[in-house]
Amino acid sequence: MPPQQHEQEQDHLLPLLADDREEGAYDPTEKVVVIGLDDGDLDNLSTAPPFSWKKLWLFTGPGFLMSIAFLDPGNLEGDLQSGAIAGYSLLWLLLWATAVGLLVQLLSARLGVATGRHLAELCREEYPSWARMVLWVMAELALIGSDIQEVIGSAIAIKILSNGILPLWSGVVITALDCFIFLFLENYGVRKLEAVFAVLIATMALSFAWMFGETKPSGSELLIGILVPKLSSKTIQQAVGVVGCIIMPHNVFLHSALVQSRDIDNSKKGRVQEALRYYSIESTLALVVSFMINLFVTTVFAKGFYGTEQANNIGLVNAGQYLQEKYGGGLFPILYIWGIGLLAAGQSSTITGTYAGQFIMGGFLNLRLKKWLRALITRSCAIVPTIIVALVFDTSEDMLDVLNEWLNVLQSVQIPFALIPLLYLVSQEHIMGTFKIGPVLKMVSWLVAVLVILINGYLLLEFFSSEVNGVLIATVIGVFTAGYVAFIIYLVSRGITFSSWRAHPKLVPGTE
Repeated sequence: MPPQQHEQEQDHLLPLLADDREEGAYDPTEKVVVIGLDDGDLDNLSTAPPFSWKKLWLFTGPGFLMSIAFLDPGNLEGDLQSGAIAGYSLLWLLLWATAVGLLVQLLSARLGVATGRHLAELCREEYPSWARMVLWVMAELALIGSDIQEVIGSAIAIKILSNGILPLWSGVVITALDCFIFLFLENYGVRKLEAVFAVLIATMALSFAWMFGETKPSGSELLIGILVPKLSSKTIQQAVGVVGCIIMPHNVFLHSALVQSRDIDNSKKGRVQEALRYYSIESTLALVVSFMINLFVTTVFAKGFYGTEQANNIGLVNAGQYLQEKYGGGLFPILYIWGIGLLAAGQSSTITGTYAGQFIMGGFLNLRLKKWLRALITRSCAIVPTIIVALVFDTSEDMLDVLNEWLNVLQSVQIPFALIPLLYLVSQEHIMGTFKIGPVLKMVSWLVAVLVILINGYLLLEFFSSEVNGVLIATVIGVFTAGYVAFIIYLVSRGITFSSWRAHPKLVPGTE
């Protein structure tokens, strides 16, 4: 057969073959092109091209979307409670927890760039059916729990900004519409969507920096809090909360997919090295910004409420009112500044939650659904229970705080099911090629994972010992705990159970 005719027949078959291919995180037409700037004819080199500010700009985006999870309403509530109860004493822990979060997210980015596939897809391929279904269910539960917190946070902000005219449930409905905003923005390309998130992050930074300036926290105490580690029995619960809020299970899945929004030829070692360099820089910058925003919130409440009677009663629902009573109006009432920052945090995190839901469901189940339909399904999974929650809990601030505690526990339970598969996958040469992590980084990463899991285990024990009463409930929780621990032991001891020790179907750098 003549070559030209063969090529024509191949082109004719492409639409049919496309239907049989597994759906990736992004279609080729959606990806941002980064090749061709300042690197000449270096495609075939085994090392990364020289540093380019233009390329750094083009790679900037996924890290800032990832950083939203460090700024969601659940984290803001952890910040304000840490400040009100522990003062400035846990700022050092916030810094180190953010550094740990950065390490985890860089490993997630490394996995996505080196393999061209995201964490949920690789779990589907490498785990046996029963294990990957458990992992999928756990990831969905973590996402739903996080989404409820984020949507409730947005609804609280809407209630504040409407002077209480709009009840909580109506704020939930309004926030649910962000799904359609997200779908609308997706049609205009990845960069436009990233620009919207940049505006929302800037809004948070400006709002909480304004509050920081209005309340004038102590600079010397702030510096001591960052540099000098302090921990007491009275602040241990807040310390555990600070660490527990930083690593979000759905965010580990999300970042490994977001990095694929750039057109990277991952069969070329130099191109992968280049992408990892730029993603490391922009992720670090993004988390520096998120750390500063969390720092602003913590210190504002440390200055205003540490050592006061209100300290133990303050939460996301009443924080704005306490601020207003403490600091009053001014040029622009601090209540509304808080409401604007909280709204930006809630809206941005719910949209990234929708994004994460698409990747998790599509990756684990290999769904070939239209993006709008998949987004609608994943959004409904969270919005329906959230509306029910809003209707039930709208009349009681205390009940909302209890709900938030349970949701934090739900998040903590899921952390091992994102961390352990990630660490095992990035250690495997047949998956990562030459980009598998080395022994030192592997040891550090596992030590960090064990530490985080132990800290969250302590949180769970403390919570259940204080909240759970009754023999029947205790027995059910005991059975659940036994199964939970057994599955973690399975993940740790066997890592990923492979159907066969075959090479990854997509050739990775270093395996040529």
